[in-house]
Amino acid sequence: MQPKVLLVDDDPGIIQLVQRYFDLMLATYGLLTADSGGAAIAQLQNDPDLILLDVNLPDTDGFALTSRIRAVTSVPIIFLTARVTDADKVRGLGAGGDDYVTKPFSLAELGARIQAHLRRASAPKKRAQIAAFGDLIINYSAQQVTVAAQPLALEKKQYDLVAFLSLNPGQVFSREQIYEKLWGFDAVGDDRVITEHIRRIRQTFAQAGAQCPIDTVWGVGYRWQN
Repeated sequence: MQPKVLLVDDDPGIIQLVQRYFDLMLATYGLLTADSGGAAIAQLQNDPDLILLDVNLPDTDGFALTSRIRAVTSVPIIFLTARVTDADKVRGLGAGGDDYVTKPFSLAELGARIQAHLRRASAPKKRAQIAAFGDLIINYSAQQVTVAAQPLALEKKQYDLVAFLSLNPGQVFSREQIYEKLWGFDAVGDDRVITEHIRRIRQTFAQAGAQCPIDTVWGVGYRWQN
């Protein structure tokens, strides 16, 4: 089946440029387009495999739109933006984004990132199906974490972080190692986003009345307590 990429951008020039690039260099991919947040949500019914998302849209903020998208799908999201501050990177990745491409961008780089994310998203995963840690149950096939039978509202990357650490209990990983594992070696971003994700994970566990098993090893990194 032909992979589909959804481009969300209100600049007709960007849309035409990317469309021509797909026609010439990524002809095996289908390109869907949307020029607003509302149109992007409507395009989700076409099941895109990856989303290219402009941060500045006429009817919504791209980061807020990411949260709405994440309620529907976990496909990779690559931000297209002129914003390059650390605060914006943390906010975007924390909202559920996977990567950044800064405008103006190289089409060759954009194509390489699209292909890399689609390869990772489609790679088979060999792992346990369910793990139990007392009242905490992780269903890896359903990508769901429950405490006392109540599902936790974890964002995609937060679930990925919980899954990765829980599959390697007792092993300490640095922020850099976790970032490379979850975002890939070629990702653009800042490993400090790991600290923010873990803070939010712990907050979610606390709201559920449970102790988060992710332990901080000061000066080293994080580990999953058995």
